[in-house]
Amino acid sequence: MIVLGVILLVIGFVTGITVLWTIGIVLTVVGAALWVLGSVGHPFAGRRHYW
Repeated sequence: MIVLGVILLVIGFVTGITVLWTIGIVLTVVGAALWVLGSVGHPFAGRRHYW
């Protein structure tokens, strides 16, 4: 999710499409939050790890 967000950020920045930029920011932030929750062992949605 983080990688997809970064890819969309780059594509949105290069092409000037603000929708891709916004979606990329959201995916990157959500992916980072889930990664942090999974790494500290806090279960999220029934999963202890998020892949």
